[in-house]
Amino acid sequence: MQRLNFRPMLIDSLKGYTRQGLTRDLLAGLIVGIVALPMAIAFAIASGVSPEVGLVTAVLGGLIVSALGGSSVQIGGPTGAFIIIVLGIIGEYGQGGLLIATLMAGILLLLMGALKLGSLIKFIPYPIVVGFTSGIALTIFTTQVKDLLGLTIEGGVPAAFIDKWACYFRNITTLQWDAIIVSVVSIAIIVASARWMKRLPGSLLAIIVTTAVVYFTNQSGLTHIATIGDRFGAITASLPSITAFQLDWAALFTDAEGHFTLTTLNALLPTAFVIAILGAIESLLSATVADGVTGDHHDSNQELIGQGIANIVAPFFGGIPATGAIARTMTNINNGARTCIAGVIHALVLLVIFLLAMPLAAYIPMPTLAGVLVVVSYNMSQWRTFAQLTHRPKSDVVVLLVTFVLTVVFDLTIAIELGLVLACLLFMRRMAEVS
Repeated sequence: MQRLNFRPMLIDSLKGYTRQGLTRDLLAGLIVGIVALPMAIAFAIASGVSPEVGLVTAVLGGLIVSALGGSSVQIGGPTGAFIIIVLGIIGEYGQGGLLIATLMAGILLLLMGALKLGSLIKFIPYPIVVGFTSGIALTIFTTQVKDLLGLTIEGGVPAAFIDKWACYFRNITTLQWDAIIVSVVSIAIIVASARWMKRLPGSLLAIIVTTAVVYFTNQSGLTHIATIGDRFGAITASLPSITAFQLDWAALFTDAEGHFTLTTLNALLPTAFVIAILGAIESLLSATVADGVTGDHHDSNQELIGQGIANIVAPFFGGIPATGAIARTMTNINNGARTCIAGVIHALVLLVIFLLAMPLAAYIPMPTLAGVLVVVSYNMSQWRTFAQLTHRPKSDVVVLLVTFVLTVVFDLTIAIELGLVLACLLFMRRMAEVS
């Protein structure tokens, strides 16, 4: 029996570490920390939790993934892939259900790494990955239409995809032109920054500019644009307490008659499996892309162990699922990072911002965050790759379209499960034809 090979990449990074390397990592960590700030807030709010939760996840997830993972330059934290899953869990099971699902996903990731299953993740068919990634992107965009247009919707927005769009069309007459202008300006700033000021985080610049303008126009009565503070109230800057001690565990594990039951655990297990698979795919894909740029080689099993530990620890402080983030990892590399120290510094920068400037987040306009997430969903959609895959063999096209439609119309759990089953059946058919 093979023993567990637990060796974080940080150990190797510290060998022969120089002052010049520290300077590069400090600069990269500072920039990535600033870039990660608006992403963490936007992903948290889109997931149905408060901005503080996003920052806590980014700090804990980023710190643990960098310190205990298997990639030298990986940046961990909340990502758009989990938005729809977290929304569904909180809507049905509340904060306690989210803690349980994320914790189980962390344990599954830890087991996958310990059992050396990291290399098997790459065998998941590419059409499935593109199908549910594009589906998630469209779903994220759909969730942002209300804030993007400033719609007034009584009773909240329905959960189902088709019902959402029907609701938007029914309430289209309530749109606010000032909110639309803020959304468009935010998107324009992000796009312009990516093209002409590549080292400047466009999402942060958009938030700073639009927040300053909207603050004065709201104060003067010229506009009435909703902000984070309007939706979540005052934003605190204190370190989080251990959420697990504040939950009503009895309600989660007892039935109406007060008897012990595992119904909630059984119901959340498929969702936890999806979180684990999605987290594994995204983190290892990010690490692989990073290797192609840096020439380094990540340890896929150690990376899964680090991801698992991050998702075991974060939910106890109210955090949402975390994984490797390709955009932040590439930002880290492009700014000179070559060791895990940059990722640790990025987490510490976020912690300092959280403690010193978090109350200012209450003034950020909701249309601005919607604009940030629209850009994220566009970049995530991979529409060019999606179009190219439609010219592949019919079996690949079927897997792609089925996964995409199931992700959008139903949910990610069904999409991944049926997508994998369909891919396995088509693979067996191919092998039968060959043999």
